[in-house]
Amino acid sequence: MEGVNKAILVGNLGRDPETRTLEGGTKVSRFPMATTESYKNRDGEKVSKTEWHFVVVWRGLAEVVERYLKKGNQVYVEGRIQTRKWQDKDGNDRYTTEVVANQLTMLGGAPKADAQQEQEPAQSEAANVQEPPMNEKEEDDLPF
Repeated sequence: MEGVNKAILVGNLGRDPETRTLEGGTKVSRFPMATTESYKNRDGEKVSKTEWHFVVVWRGLAEVVERYLKKGNQVYVEGRIQTRKWQDKDGNDRYTTEVVANQLTMLGGAPKADAQQEQEPAQSEAANVQEPPMNEKEEDDLPF
């Protein structure tokens, strides 16, 4: 039996997405996303804990993210957790853990900047987008 690697997040973008186009024309976007959990501690005080996640999206989903998402937007993301190893400028091994999303749903309506011109396309075209699986070669070329 194979293992299961699935992440489901609902949160807000911590900054505008960073989108790049690779040599073959494939787009990739990356953005930090905050999820916040609230609960009451033993003393009855409300406590909030925020976790930060880096989300990566590819191809058509990256185009949607680039066009419609901005810092503060709330999104629902489904994907898998991936850890990549890379070397910094001093040659030290570094690791990055991120969620490679294959589904994204925009929550809270159309982004305010495009509300006048593109409210309908934002809701219909980008509201719930799924990305087909990609080949492993594209993942290895992640430019971040």
